[in-house]
Amino acid sequence: MQRYVRSAALAAAGVLVAGLAVGCGGSSDDGKSGGKDGKGDEKGGGQGLASQKLDWDRCDAPEGGTAPGSEWQCATLKVPLDYAKPGGETIDLALIRARTTGKGDRIGSLVFNFGGPGGSGVSSLPSFADMYDSLRERYDLVSFDPRGVGASEGVRCRDDKATQAAEEKVDLTPDTPAEEKAYFKDAADFGAGCARGAKKLIGHISTADAARDMDLMRQVLGDDKLHYMGISYGTELGGTYAHLFPKRVGRLAMDAVVDPSADSVGHAENQARGFQRALDNYFKSRGQDPKAGTKKIAKLFERLDAEPMRTSGDRKLTESLASTGVLVTLYSKETWPMLTSALADAEKGDGTALLRLADAYNERDPSGRYSTQSHSQRAISCLDTKARSTPEEAKKRLDRFREISPVFGGFLGWDTAGWCYDWPVAGQHDSPEVSAPGAAPILVIGNTGDPATPYEGARKMADELGKGVGVHLTWKGEGHGAYGNGSDCVDDTVDGYLLKGEVPKDGKVCES
Repeated sequence: MQRYVRSAALAAAGVLVAGLAVGCGGSSDDGKSGGKDGKGDEKGGGQGLASQKLDWDRCDAPEGGTAPGSEWQCATLKVPLDYAKPGGETIDLALIRARTTGKGDRIGSLVFNFGGPGGSGVSSLPSFADMYDSLRERYDLVSFDPRGVGASEGVRCRDDKATQAAEEKVDLTPDTPAEEKAYFKDAADFGAGCARGAKKLIGHISTADAARDMDLMRQVLGDDKLHYMGISYGTELGGTYAHLFPKRVGRLAMDAVVDPSADSVGHAENQARGFQRALDNYFKSRGQDPKAGTKKIAKLFERLDAEPMRTSGDRKLTESLASTGVLVTLYSKETWPMLTSALADAEKGDGTALLRLADAYNERDPSGRYSTQSHSQRAISCLDTKARSTPEEAKKRLDRFREISPVFGGFLGWDTAGWCYDWPVAGQHDSPEVSAPGAAPILVIGNTGDPATPYEGARKMADELGKGVGVHLTWKGEGHGAYGNGSDCVDDTVDGYLLKGEVPKDGKVCES
């Protein structure tokens, strides 16, 4: 079973524009991210490791990539495997930083998480650093690979050959008993592979574990407060941190916000609604009727379900791969022209462009190598969530999901059962706890056209953080995320908050 959409991917559209031109938390104790009393955890954990010194040095090239420039430094942070046993076994986290340019008085470190879960901050931060030049005037820019991700004890659940075989042979919208059997067998096999690959780490890679890692990181970096920019899933991580350590919150900004009130089924519905909304907006931008355009894509998917389409290579375009190829172009208005071209080719019987788009989202290179981001993403999210829907429950939801989105509803409806089916460890909560009474004001940014983390989630995050804590900023725009996406109003507001401590009025709106 391939990765579909979870609580938001990394800046996939940015990857497409750059490379294509091809190319979405409980603790380890009781299932509540705030511990048994639900009031947070100011003590954190791993106090004995807070005095460690980081050995910053030139960065090596990440797997399949190139080393960042000389201004970037990398180091390894030791953290407890299990925060219930802070003096026990440790694991290593990979960190990266660029020191402040010194154009203003240094505030401290600004820590980034770009999403996933499962996204590598070590590889992402240098790629997007130009967007944060203004913030570097007063901060060291810092990111990391969370536990179970990339260079930080990354999880691998199956090899590349098995990954490609699943993409080609497993139908993500099964129509027959045989297809259903294959779908859920693949899901169970994936989980078993994660357990073999991660071993004891499989139960210690939750969002709350990562939040505690960030607090230890804050101490080792020498900061009294955590200054943080969380994007997509990084907002859930930031909210979890704020709940656990409200008094340690410095200037904390959230962009492309995950709805903290939604359970796993609610997240799937949110995404079906968000991606369909983006697809409708795409058709409207072309002067086309959204219902007619949606119906045409749905018919294309029906034909692919019956018979995969040829491409310029040996592989064929399946319905599942085509859905991913369409979906990834909706992350940004800049990639809408790619969708137009790819759909035109598919209508002529050539699936090459949609396959390349799907490969970009699935992080498959031309040699057939896949990244492990989707492995980490699934392992982290299935440890976080208690939900374990049955196949029968998923079937009962299909009509509702398809009503929300005729294009994406079927995939996301089945995904509510398939994603964590027969998972080897229990989940920890229904939805993350993010209430943070006593925390400093937290800036929560919602984009009305966001497909992967729909706009409504930002208001819910601001409300759940608590009165006087969550400060809601709206941008009437398109794409996944707002900062650096073309709005001077958004950029100036976020910069004013992070650089000068200027808290905008709750409910401020930036027009497109």
